Amino acid sequence: MLSVEIRRPQISDKEELFAFFDLVLKDTFIINGLVELTEDYEQECKEKREHLSADFASGGVERHFLIAVDKQSGNLLGCIAYGPASSLIVMETNGALAGYMEIGTAFVHPNYQNKGIGTMLLNAIIRTLEIREIHHYCLDSGYAIAQKIWTKKLGEPDYLLKDYWGDGAHHMIWKRSIERV
Repeated sequence: MLSVEIRRPQISDKEELFAFFDLVLKDTFIINGLVELTEDYEQECKEKREHLSADFASGGVERHFLIAVDKQSGNLLGCIAYGPASSLIVMETNGALAGYMEIGTAFVHPNYQNKGIGTMLLNAIIRTLEIREIHHYCLDSGYAIAQKIWTKKLGEPDYLLKDYWGDGAHHMIWKRSIERV
């Protein structure tokens, strides 16, 4: 059984995280049948690297990452982040989600998926938002497999952009509030 630690990344984790982004995105593009979209893959990798660099540069203010690490081996198992809602989200919601924080870069190593690591990361980032008194967030997905997971966790999306990525390839956007306990 895995013993998982959720923590903030350190600058010494940067290169490992860059390689992790490449690994998980490559797997994501393969399992979603998007291998031919090399420019999109490269753009997605670049964006994730920029977001991590923004986290380090701002001390977690501009972007805020958390990582999941196996306590025994030290292996990187997953990551998640939040930051300002993307331009796609703001544009496609006609500005309704401008000012929201977006949860993204929710990645779990392909060898460790379906073991609860993604749920632990999601819960940890929501707790972080709550501690920072951020009470609303959004999340989006254009990957069919991820959409099934998010729909199971968050319910139906608030915005369904039919055929956004092509015939039958939709984009989904959720907006949620953090309930005070």
